[in-house]
Amino acid sequence: MKPNASWQSGLGLLALRLFAAYEFFESGLEKWKGENWFADIHDQFPFPISLLPDSLNWQMAMFAELALPVLLVVGLAARLSALGLMIVTWVAWVSAHAGAGYNVCDNGYKMALIYLVVLFPILLQGAGGFSLDALLKKYVLKK
Repeated sequence: MKPNASWQSGLGLLALRLFAAYEFFESGLEKWKGENWFADIHDQFPFPISLLPDSLNWQMAMFAELALPVLLVVGLAARLSALGLMIVTWVAWVSAHAGAGYNVCDNGYKMALIYLVVLFPILLQGAGGFSLDALLKKYVLKK
């Protein structure tokens, strides 16, 4: 590996983390300020999410979209945060966007796909060098 490849990778992962965090946090704020519309699509939720009440699903999605982006920004538990947001995205894709095709203008799944592609490297590689995860690994776990 080139000497500067580590910081380049870390910078790339930071950019992905910041983009994902902004997008999901914004969605969480919309849920916080808005009305629960999950009841309208509850019958389209995938199993086992469909077993939970729509109000609980609303609260869990809102919490995930507000808390996990904060963890992404600071780079703490980034893989777990990415996985959680990928699950939220998958549920949204299946229940709200899958039947509408690809186009964003038609409420299609394009943005859900983009979010999954952005989160995938974070899931596989972690937060990168510019993160609390890296600091913990370096100074606390001494690896």
